[in-house]
Amino acid sequence: MTTGSISISEQPTTTAASDARERVVLDDNGAALLLFGQSNTNLKTIEREVGLTIAVRGNELTLVGAADRVALGRSLLEQLYQLAKKGKPLATTDIARAVGVLAGDQHAQIKDVFRDTVLVASRARPIQPKGLAQKRYIDAIRQEDIVFGIGPAGTGKTYLAMAAAVRALLDKEVKRIVLARPAVEAGEKLGFLPGTMAEKVNPYLRPLYDALHDMMDFERAEHLVEKGVIEVAPLAFMRGRTLNDAFVNLDEAKNTTTEQMKMFLTRLGFNSKAVITGDVTQVDLPNGQKSGLLEARELLEGIEGITFCSFTEIDVVRHPLIQKIIKAYDARDAAKKAAEALSKKT
Repeated sequence: MTTGSISISEQPTTTAASDARERVVLDDNGAALLLFGQSNTNLKTIEREVGLTIAVRGNELTLVGAADRVALGRSLLEQLYQLAKKGKPLATTDIARAVGVLAGDQHAQIKDVFRDTVLVASRARPIQPKGLAQKRYIDAIRQEDIVFGIGPAGTGKTYLAMAAAVRALLDKEVKRIVLARPAVEAGEKLGFLPGTMAEKVNPYLRPLYDALHDMMDFERAEHLVEKGVIEVAPLAFMRGRTLNDAFVNLDEAKNTTTEQMKMFLTRLGFNSKAVITGDVTQVDLPNGQKSGLLEARELLEGIEGITFCSFTEIDVVRHPLIQKIIKAYDARDAAKKAAEALSKKT
């Protein structure tokens, strides 16, 4: 157990007179060690992620910082401590994940997110929601027949939908999985590319195959694809079909036209579920054509049985720089729109 009085911050910190201060006492030394991490790594991560200072004296923690940061830190520590008391080891990635959950809702229960396993993938790696938005998304997929996941890249929209589909197939809730994407090019036309149509569209479907192979042994996945139990196809191949007993995922739905989105949504048959994902800020349709995903949100939001789940840059679970990149582009776009609006007035 840590002894004496130490400050976790590596750099000396000064506290303002207006800073809030709270004391947290831990009564289980073993759980406290799990919470602190080796060489207090977890506490340092909490300081950095939350934005406060933590001083340690034995099993007593003192949190110092802005009132809202201290409140967030206390809730975080108390909830992580309860997990540690049940023997759960805590890594720095768990800390960042927990901060993301509470940043979205300070009344959220971290344990509800941490205990939710969507699928145990190949190599026995559990796939779990990494934040409150992902948890709500997974709950919606379980409960509703049609779910839209809309938000920037890196928020886990496609990956979690794929995991939910594989889980439903393994649990025999559906008889097949259909994975679709619109084949919209950014610059090159399909007709000018070499090879058969299958060879031309394969690069657009590659991300779906990659996610599938990450969740199942390669041989098993290929066997199911060969049998038609799992189908990966361009969106155009859905026309004229009725999909019964199926889990259908439409990825990159931002690049659907109005007609394509209507066609896709009306393919759904009995005992089927559809998840539609996309980022409406990155539409690649030509000539300013309106995205079918945008129109679907305008027309269908509020209909019982259909749920729209929104993600923001806060929910990005890839490299931390991606959040900053998205913010930079969003700021650029906002400034551009403001300048255009000003020029119209003048």
